[in-house]
Amino acid sequence: MTGLLLALGTGLAAGLHSATWGMYKDAPHEGFQWSTYVRSPILAAAIAVAIVAGTEFDPTSAAAIVLLFGVTYGLERAFLEIYKTFLRVEDQSKYTIPMQFAIRGKVVESSALRWLAAALYVGTEMLVLFAVYWLQRSGPALHPLLIVFLVGSAGGWISAIGGAWKDAPVEGFLIFKFFRSPGIAFMYGILLGSLTTSYVFIFIGSIGFTIATIETYKTFFFPQRPRGKFMGKTPLFPEFIETRTRFVPLYVVIWLGVLISGVLALLGPREGVLF
Repeated sequence: MTGLLLALGTGLAAGLHSATWGMYKDAPHEGFQWSTYVRSPILAAAIAVAIVAGTEFDPTSAAAIVLLFGVTYGLERAFLEIYKTFLRVEDQSKYTIPMQFAIRGKVVESSALRWLAAALYVGTEMLVLFAVYWLQRSGPALHPLLIVFLVGSAGGWISAIGGAWKDAPVEGFLIFKFFRSPGIAFMYGILLGSLTTSYVFIFIGSIGFTIATIETYKTFFFPQRPRGKFMGKTPLFPEFIETRTRFVPLYVVIWLGVLISGVLALLGPREGVLF
């Protein structure tokens, strides 16, 4: 029961973190709805509880909390992005960059083609996940840094390719932006490799923390800079430019909780780790 409660709390924290930066950047253009805001916390809580209930993962240590936060974050983002990109249908005129599946910047209207693309995308991700699992179970013995390079940065490459597919037709291909996610994911892979030997957890957790870090940087370090998908659009709900700041303390508290847990995990006794 203690493990499930910790999983629930960790999942809620990951979901609230994701929901808060999403609301912060979108609310001035789309308004604020509680039903949208609580979607990520509910999904992330369910993911975290499912991980603990369905596996032998024990979330009762600082290292486990950090791992569970990152893995939950990565899975929650993956599920929602698949839904928003391939399955959800909404008016795209409010966006500068289409948020639905598009080819060369033009939205694919055919439901059949979108579902086919979704199947191919999910299938590719599952193949990568299986390759990561196989590498640990049956692959050759490799240096830990090479393992992290292959496993930790893999999710970053998926994110970079998907982002370039979506953004490049409108923004152009930005080299720094393309390599940013794999590079940060690699660094997080080293950190998570200091907490676990699970290649799958390093793979998913690295991309989770990468997304959390990049979105924090883009959203809160440059709050007045419009996000790419709203570039050139006038905010329809300008009152939320001030109202949204009420959620910032919660966001900061969650980050502090993760950072403190990470420090405690690295300073405490560590067994069964790559580094």
